[in-house]
This record gives sequence, structure tokens and C-alpha cells, in this order.
Amino acid sequence: MEYSVDWGTEIWATLRWMGVVFAITIVGFIVVGFVLARFTVWGKQFWRVSGRFFLGPQTRTVAWAYLIGLMLLSLFGVRLSVLLTYFSNDLYTSLQMVGQGLTGQGPEGQAMLDAGKSGFWHSMAVFGILAAIHVGRTLLEIYVGSAFEIRWRWWLTENATADWMGGRAFYRNRFVNIGDHHKDSDIQPGIDNPDQRIESDITNLASSSRVLVFSSGGSSTGGVIPAIVTIVSFTKILWDLSGPMTLGGIEIPRMMVWLVFMYVLIATAVAFWIGRPLIRLNFWRERLTANFRYSLVRVRDGAENVAFYRGEDVEHRGLMARFGAVIDNYWQIIYRTMKFVGWNFSVTQVSVVFPYIVQAPRFFEGSIKLGDMSQTAGAFGNVHDALSFFRNSYDDFANLRASILRLDGLEDADTKSRALPEIDTVDRDRAVQLTDVGISTPAGDDLIRDLNLTLGPGDALVIKGRSGAGKTTLLRGLAGLWPYVDGEFARPAGDRTLFLSQIPYIPLGDLRTAVAYPALPDAVGDDAIRAALQQVFLPHLVDRLDEEEDWSKVLSPGEQQRVAFARVLLTRPDVVFMDEATSAIDEGLEYSLYSLIRTELPETILVSVSHRSTTDRHHTSLLELTGGGNWELRPVQG
Repeated sequence: MEYSVDWGTEIWATLRWMGVVFAITIVGFIVVGFVLARFTVWGKQFWRVSGRFFLGPQTRTVAWAYLIGLMLLSLFGVRLSVLLTYFSNDLYTSLQMVGQGLTGQGPEGQAMLDAGKSGFWHSMAVFGILAAIHVGRTLLEIYVGSAFEIRWRWWLTENATADWMGGRAFYRNRFVNIGDHHKDSDIQPGIDNPDQRIESDITNLASSSRVLVFSSGGSSTGGVIPAIVTIVSFTKILWDLSGPMTLGGIEIPRMMVWLVFMYVLIATAVAFWIGRPLIRLNFWRERLTANFRYSLVRVRDGAENVAFYRGEDVEHRGLMARFGAVIDNYWQIIYRTMKFVGWNFSVTQVSVVFPYIVQAPRFFEGSIKLGDMSQTAGAFGNVHDALSFFRNSYDDFANLRASILRLDGLEDADTKSRALPEIDTVDRDRAVQLTDVGISTPAGDDLIRDLNLTLGPGDALVIKGRSGAGKTTLLRGLAGLWPYVDGEFARPAGDRTLFLSQIPYIPLGDLRTAVAYPALPDAVGDDAIRAALQQVFLPHLVDRLDEEEDWSKVLSPGEQQRVAFARVLLTRPDVVFMDEATSAIDEGLEYSLYSLIRTELPETILVSVSHRSTTDRHHTSLLELTGGGNWELRPVQG
């Protein structure tokens, strides 16, 4: 029996093929990647989010090692698919010879029968080797691909988190108004749900990008690279096996090749037209589901307040309204997906019979063997599947495109938030000086205008004024949070200046972490933490430092404010700014805590925002905001 390929030399032929195809593929990969990153909107966005992973000095070696490994595995998968069609040719040819030998007579019939049997078992042996190699290659591809995703996802998460936290962008990006010039004008990438962007969208970016470029799970047509190589490789096989076909009296040579290309290109153009709205719908799916999930978290975090107000009905109505938007979007995706998948499935089913219809006349004439028919069908199917990859994967690309939009929007918001105005700060030892400080609303209305004051060691300033006069906003401006500010702020550098909000932030973790924050527990020590808790009248917490709880829920507001005073004792700053730091504490305890600070830290400069007159006695001067940007600074009486 004459085999369709010389299996004895196939190892060397495969190595030569791999070398040539890899060289062409890596060059094409770099060139196409450069063009996409330079000249397409989504390519620029992708490169902005991920480019430093592939070019950064600390990650580029590992990144490109994974890329090259995945590329080689993808190309090898295509080569195995090619060889399996030759195995199929040999198998069906041997079965045809067996059938002819059984119906033949004499020595010629017996010889054909023996040759067919030998060819059959030879084909089984070849298949066993190819199948074993294919299984091993698939498992290795899964491992390498997963390892690549993990490294990439780790880098993306670390980079996105650091960018979000840097320059207080996680707070200041709420002031960024991000417009969108995308033709889908209702897509507004911005800063909604950064938690989902950093977790879900990064996961989707790493996973979908790898699958769309290199494939996964052993498929030789499920990624851009294997699909293109498959088209080239199997088109040659199809070209060699294809014969002429007469249409309208005109004989068209190699009709099988032209048929598959025309069929798939038309089907792909229609699929893109049907599937294009999925980009917008997937973007909104991510936003709406994140909004609904955030609303559930809000109810959980505010459970006590909701219960006190008996606001269950209002909260339920709000939750279901947001969930209704999720469902409306989901139905839109379903309807569009049904059209998209229905078209693709119909096209795929019809394509199954094409190679048999076209090749049947030649088979009936005896021009080709049964094995040629089988290999033709296999080659046609591979070319069709490879060409159809771009059509079938459009919804996956739409989902990836939405994730790229959201991650690029977050990075854009972070960058713009750091470019917002910020008060000029100057380092000065053990002193505070405000020079021509102005605070305004986002609409441009003055809250404070041309504020000038100086505080030295031991001075204490209380800030008062009606609600909305700008007391807390002044502290935000000095802390670098409020962008509608100008002037100069001189203060001790770094952690020598401490800002305390009205409701102290309590991080997750054990109690020692909660009390020592923002310092590290090891830098403070358990003995100091216990002593501070005793001093701020929290002796019942002294033996609970190792307990991990959601302490913001365990501690009452008054206890949380006492924890804030413990932090002042532990960090011993040169300056401390406190915003309504005793609003949840009775007047007697307030007196004790302020007296404690003035006794333990007599040189610390104290600035307090307060509505209570009882706090005045602990301060040396009073700043009253009288409205319209006006203010008065005077000594505290008595």
C-alpha cells in the first residue's frame, strides 16, 4: 500500500516545518501587534494597560518566554492536525483496499486484502503515536497557558492597584469627569466600580487574550495564530486534492478552495454585522451587575442603620430596580446572542456536506480514493473552522473589548485625578503655616478665601462654623484630597502630620492592626498598644489583640473614636488634624481624652473641627468660618 506521506522521515520534516513557520509567525506577530497598538483604538488601550508587562525590564524575559512557548505549542498542534488528516487518508484507503480484496478473486484479491490489512494496522500504530503526542502537548499547553495567565494577572492586578492607590487617585478620581468619544456614545468608561475592574476585568483580559491568540484545550483552530497557520497549511492540502467543477458551463479549477473561502467570508461579514452590538451590551452588563452587587454590599454594611430606620421596603425597591436593569440588559444580550449563534450554527451545519458534494463526482468516476475523500473533508473542515474562528469568536472579543475599555477608563481616571490641582505643600519642622489658602466648591463658590495663620509647638486651633461652611472641606484641602484649592500649606513632613476623620477607618485584620493603623503593628509593639487602649478607656480590648473581626462592626462609634485617640498616642505626631473626633463621645469622656492628649503630647499642634462649645477649653485659638469665603481668627476666651 502506498501511504499518503513518508512516516519514516516525518520527524525531520516536522522539525523543518516548525522552524520555518515559527520564524514567519514570530515576525508576523510582532509586526501585527505593533500595527494594532499604534493605529487602532482598542490596540492602544490594550497596550496602555498591558504594554509594560511585555517590555518592562523585570517582566519582559518571563513574558516573552511564555509567549514563545505558547506559540510553539500552538504551531505544533496545527502540525499534528495536518498529520492526522494524512492518517485518515491512509486509514480509509486501507479499508477501501480491504473491501476490494474481499470482493476480488485469486492472488490479486488476496494481495490487495493483505496490503489493506497491513495498511490498517500501520495506520492504527501511527494514530497511537500521534494521539499520545497530542495529549501530552495539550496538557503542556494547559499548564504553560495557565502559568502565563497567572503571571500576567498578578502583574496587571499589582499595577492597577498601585496606580489606583497612587497619589490618592482612589479618592480623587471621583472629581474626574471622563468623556468618551467612542462611536457608541452611551459607553462611558470611567471610575464606577473600580473593585470589579481590578478583579473581574483583569481576570477576563488575561484569560480571554490568551485563548483568543493561542487557543486552549487542544484546539488547532481556536486562536488567531493557530487559525491563520491552519488556513495556510490545510489550504495547500485542499488545493492538492481539489478538482475542477463546472458552473453555468464554465469549468472552475480547484473549486473546493474557492468555495470554502467565499462561503466563510460571506458568513463572517454577516456575523460581524449581527454581533457588533454585543460590545456595548457586554460593557453595560459589567457596569450594571457591579452596581447591583455594590448596592447589596451597601445594605450589608449599613444593616444597623437600615434596621433602625425600618428602611427595608425602600432598600428592597432600590435593589430590585437595579436588578431589573441587569435583567433588561441580560435579555438584550440573549436576543442578540440567539441571532448571532443561530446564524453561526446554521452556517457550520450546512458546511458539513460541501466537500462530499463537490468531490462525489470525482469519487464516482474513480479519480480519487475513499481516503482522498476523507482527507478532503477533514481539510475542508479545518479551513472552514479556522476561517470561522473570527466569526465564532466575535462575542468573546466583544467581552474582551468591554474589559479593555473599563481597565483603560480606570487608568485614565487615575492619571487625570493626579493631574487635578492640589495645595502647595512645604516641609517645616514642628510648625503649621497657611498662606493665602482658598477653598471653593466644584461650582466655583468660595468657601474660604485668603486664609493666613501660623501655629507653633503646643498651639491648639478649633475650627467652627455653620454646616456647609467648609470646615471638613478645609481639612480635605490641606490633606491633598480636595482639588478645588489654592495657596500654600507648610507642615511637618510625612507621618509627622496626622489627619483623623470623624468616623475612623478600621482595616480588616486583628485588633492590633486596627489600633496601630496607619503604622505597622510590629513598629509599635503590643505593650504600647495595650497601654494606649488603657489610656483611652478601652481596657476590655487589651486581651483581644489577636482576634480577627470586622472591627468596624464590633466596635461602637464611640469606641472607634477612642481608637483614633489611641493612634495619636502611638504615632505621637507633631501635628494632628481631627474632624469631629469626639462627636460620638459624651462630654465627660471628651474632656478626659483631650486632656490626655494635651498632657501626653504637650508640644503637638492640635487642630480640631467641632460643633461643641465644650471643646473650646482645650484650644488656644478659634477659627470661625462665617460664609461666603469670609473667616475670623481670634483667641479662645477664658
